[in-house]
Amino acid sequence: MTAQSAEQVGFQGTGVSIFPITQATAATFTDLFIGVTFLCFICAGSKRVVCPVNGEFVGEAGDLLIFPSGSIVTLENRPVSAANYRATGIYFDHELIDAVFAGPPRASGSPGVQIVREAASADYDVVEVTRQALHDDTLPLSVKRHRVLEPLVWLRHHGIHLPRRGEDQPLNKVRRLIETDISQPWRVEDVARHFAMSEASFRRWLAKSGPGFSQILLNTRLEKGLGMLQSTDTPISSIALECGFKTPSHFSEAFRKRFGLKPRSIRTAEF
Repeated sequence: MTAQSAEQVGFQGTGVSIFPITQATAATFTDLFIGVTFLCFICAGSKRVVCPVNGEFVGEAGDLLIFPSGSIVTLENRPVSAANYRATGIYFDHELIDAVFAGPPRASGSPGVQIVREAASADYDVVEVTRQALHDDTLPLSVKRHRVLEPLVWLRHHGIHLPRRGEDQPLNKVRRLIETDISQPWRVEDVARHFAMSEASFRRWLAKSGPGFSQILLNTRLEKGLGMLQSTDTPISSIALECGFKTPSHFSEAFRKRFGLKPRSIRTAEF
């Protein structure tokens, strides 16, 4: 869910990315990692969310879902009859979240995934306000960065809570390193050296987050590929290579094992 689309180009430095999400076939994606705060406005279809904090719920067209950074969730995107699931996604970097949601962290920890029902009928359009700020080429970058805080202020005013950045867990740190060059043939000894650890110490440190290095590497690559399938028209063969797979068939098989469908089914409905 980190792919760049045409709509994202040119927003470097603002701390915000906005992009379309399209899916042709209903599918459930388990244990997805959300690295930075993610807003998802549903345009058509529905999204089932299983959140460790807030349980299971379904977002419908017109709803806005808010995913805190560091979330690990299960999502099911459900297209409507004869039409794709469509949504608009927005990522906000840690600095923007910290600027708006100041103050001591809540004792309860992460608030989990939150939802604003029927956000499309509200008197304030979070997606459109963000898009207008990003596309206004008359604004200096510093002013744009200030403008994109406004939707976060609106969310806070309406009771949404987002945790400020705390100490990163090992999983976050390793995934962020891999994402700097996802096509690189990462080896555990090289990553351990990056963190100034022996391989044995690195594996013990990483065990605090659960999955081992090989699984983190594979998940990072597959989730990057999923995001590119949903939000770009990049050929699947190019996605496979960009995400670090040796061949498109290797990518397709790993994708099917992880998500239960072939990569092409994200873009073309199966009947």
